[in-house]
Amino acid sequence: MTRIDNWTRPNIRSLVPYSSAKDEYSGADALFLDANENPFGTYNRYPDPQQRKLKAVLVKQTNISPKQVFIGNGSDEVIDLLLRIFCEPGMDKIATFSPTYGMYDVSANIHNVGIVKVPLDANFDIVNTDISPILSDDKIKILFLCSPNNPTGNDLNSEKMMELIESFNGIVCVDEAYIEFSEQDSMAKWIEKHDNLVVARTMSKARGLAGARVGYAFTNEKIIELLNKVKPPYNISALNQNEAIRILENKDRFEQQRNTILNERSRLIEQLGTLSSVEQIYPTASNFILIKVKDADNLYAALLERNIIVRNRSKQIPNTLRISVGTPQENQQLLKAIKEIEL
Repeated sequence: MTRIDNWTRPNIRSLVPYSSAKDEYSGADALFLDANENPFGTYNRYPDPQQRKLKAVLVKQTNISPKQVFIGNGSDEVIDLLLRIFCEPGMDKIATFSPTYGMYDVSANIHNVGIVKVPLDANFDIVNTDISPILSDDKIKILFLCSPNNPTGNDLNSEKMMELIESFNGIVCVDEAYIEFSEQDSMAKWIEKHDNLVVARTMSKARGLAGARVGYAFTNEKIIELLNKVKPPYNISALNQNEAIRILENKDRFEQQRNTILNERSRLIEQLGTLSSVEQIYPTASNFILIKVKDADNLYAALLERNIIVRNRSKQIPNTLRISVGTPQENQQLLKAIKEIEL
């Protein structure tokens, strides 16, 4: 057995997945009378369970083999399925560097899987972090790395991430939900070389499809096979597949919106730096900004009274607010409100 086989839960290795006619037949013109569908209507047929057309667009834009692409119901489904495949409930653990994305903990708790949290260093990075608690515990089956990190916004050091991928005896999932806003190279180029690497992506952020719930992962064929084995048969609706294809093919729209967000991010950083209530603005490579303020709870409440909702991250990092970059008009409204609150 390969080491991927050894890491996989025995019941998942022996699982016979649900199979439909659409898994077995890929022809365009066919009379489908197999799935008890209503023969009338626009969306009366089940969607392609393998999302072939959507994968073809992703493959064209990334030069990654279709056999190395998994499409999920948001990247949260990728996280959930990895735990289902590799972690025995009540026995195994995951590891994270904190503070980071909260769904890793939520998914682990749902599956009754332990969590080892290793604090990031003073710069919210892993450069000067002691990784021995992760490498010494053979019950840790998955390591999650979020880069750019949420809620801090910064890139994690790529050399240190590679060191972890090479030294960790288990699955390393690099969550690149915000990679389109960063200048750092994606780790996806290493999936051929490292059989334990999974790179998770989403169309919720830079592609503007948070309401459609479309995520994806790049990894080796063996892990793709396992993900497809465990996922629900029709996990992405036909409507969402079609919308994802439309958005991916509109490259001009993507570039225009991303450039606007990046320009507005710079403007927000500059303007927030002039406000007396803002004590620190943390470096960001994402579409949000983490700021330290004098009194996060009061500022959060005052903004809420003005129908402006930001994220209070003070439970993770004292006196911090996370602010998503909005439209130029929304950002101006936010800045005006904070100035009024300061008076």
